[in-house]
This record gives sequence, structure tokens and C-alpha cells, in this order.
Amino acid sequence: MSTPAPDDFRQPTARPRLSVEDLLAAKNTQPIRSLDDLAAETFESEEELEEFLAFTYAERHRDIA
Repeated sequence: MSTPAPDDFRQPTARPRLSVEDLLAAKNTQPIRSLDDLAAETFESEEELEEFLAFTYAERHRDIA
């Protein structure tokens, strides 16, 4: 068995640490001002939402019985 050469022990190059403010500025983020900022139209209809909820309920309770 041979010992690896010292060149084989390379460390990844260190990236500079950025503050949270710097990271947010780089992504051009804006603060959340209301709950409406978080709203999303995920389901196209009430029926689709009901199907999803029924499926989720059934899956959560599948192994209980």
C-alpha cells in the first residue's frame, strides 16, 4: 500500500463569506409586506383542491388502520 502524495490532499477553495444583506441584495429580494405577497394560485379549481385534500388525507391515514 502506498501513501498518497501531498498534492492529492487538495482542499476546495474558500469562498468569501457574505452577509445576509449582501446575499439578499444579490438576489434583488424585497421584504414581505403582507400575506398577499405569499399567496399563490396553486389549484385551478375548487374540485382540484378537494381532490388534493382527499388524497392527502387518505395518504396520511393509510397505515393507521
